[in-house]
Amino acid sequence: MKRKGAILLVAALAAVALVAQEKKESAKKAAAAGILHPEMTVETGTWEKPSAVIGTRPANGHVWTDTTVAAGVDKKPEPGHPITRVGEIIDLSCYVQLGKHGEKHRSCGQKCVQNGQPIGLLTQDGSIYMIMPEEHDPRRDGGVDAKAFASEHMGHIVEVNGTTANVAGYRAIYVQGLTK
Repeated sequence: MKRKGAILLVAALAAVALVAQEKKESAKKAAAAGILHPEMTVETGTWEKPSAVIGTRPANGHVWTDTTVAAGVDKKPEPGHPITRVGEIIDLSCYVQLGKHGEKHRSCGQKCVQNGQPIGLLTQDGSIYMIMPEEHDPRRDGGVDAKAFASEHMGHIVEVNGTTANVAGYRAIYVQGLTK
């Protein structure tokens, strides 16, 4: 009986050590990838298994909704491409200014996005995308809003689908269906 107990204890200690090593390796990868303050860890979702899926990839070559096309200069919005990215939902202002993200920053980030700060997606390689509702008129007129999903998933790793647009090094993912 003592031998079985010792074996179970050794197995439990090995499992704890393995989990700690995996977290350490994940933090090292994040640091090498360019994520600011990788010690500020994410507890919900992983790069391999995101905690949620936000939006759908545009289909049939229609990357922009009708309201966006109609609002474009000469009814031609800037080029966009379907995109899927996995990353951590961040409050852009605190991340860019202070390097804050992860579970320890969750409540602050929630308050920031609820009060109008921009929403971002931080990918494993350190790239940042601004997250915006896609539909132009509903966005302009207050019919869509990204605050609720951003607040719910702040500091979590999620999959985001939508249309990407890039201008002068600035990247955004426009997500359809973020209705109030």
